[in-house]
Amino acid sequence: MENVLECKKLCKSFGKKQILKDVSFSIDSGDILAFIGPNGSGKTTTIKLILGLQKIDSGSVTINGYDITNDYVKAIAKVGSIVENPDSYMYLTGYQNLKLVANCYPNITPSRIMELVTYVGLEKSIHEKVSKYSLGMRQRLGIARALLNAPDLLILDEPTNGLDPEGIKDLRNLLKKLASDGMGILISSHNLAELESFCNKVCIINKGIIVEAKSIKDFKKNENRVLFKVSTTADLPIKGAKEIKKESFIVNAGPEEIAKIIKTLVKNKIDIYEVRPEELTLEEAFLQKTGGKKHD
Repeated sequence: MENVLECKKLCKSFGKKQILKDVSFSIDSGDILAFIGPNGSGKTTTIKLILGLQKIDSGSVTINGYDITNDYVKAIAKVGSIVENPDSYMYLTGYQNLKLVANCYPNITPSRIMELVTYVGLEKSIHEKVSKYSLGMRQRLGIARALLNAPDLLILDEPTNGLDPEGIKDLRNLLKKLASDGMGILISSHNLAELESFCNKVCIINKGIIVEAKSIKDFKKNENRVLFKVSTTADLPIKGAKEIKKESFIVNAGPEEIAKIIKTLVKNKIDIYEVRPEELTLEEAFLQKTGGKKHD
């Protein structure tokens, strides 16, 4: 996989208040990175620095090997973005909206526009006025617009705002498709359960500092939280067992303690069907890493 975005030690202050301090993370082609943090943690400021919308105090942003400060045109050439709800001209058709944006780029042909229309699943309604579109359809139109320049990096800030479950599902499937085609995607959202379903990496920012940046799978690991599936939990002889259900329980235990628990269960003639680490949800892991502060 090729590196499409690299942020190194980004710092940003407004007056005497430092918003970002040494923010570093990267995205490779095919990655979908969940960029999350509490309200006021610096997510939007980071996105604006990546897009060149605000000046970097120190540090660097490199896109496809080009520095956003020293080589802006080349760096931004292969970037698409949607910040919150994509704006469209409601009195124009979907196609007319795309045609207007296509005029800003060289060599965007009508066939390229229709190729993207089909890609995002709007071929049946592309010649209807956007005022008749659902919010989910407008989001798909916004993504088609962001893809006109064939970007290698797509940045989405709260793209699921206002979407119903069907609209969220459509967006999720589209983003997975884009990533499978090699695009790197950065997505900031408060919907952690949804991000967990399709992102493969996570980056947590809190008070302008990166708390953690790793794969979703590794991030959710909690090695001392162990699930036991057994024949019965009636009169369970295990101290510290919690979340006890009819045929399973969870306990915090290291390797030596797990061995002792197994011996105790066998001694009490309780059959053991499975023993495995129990993953945290993305939200549980997030709250753990940020000291219980809710996501915005």
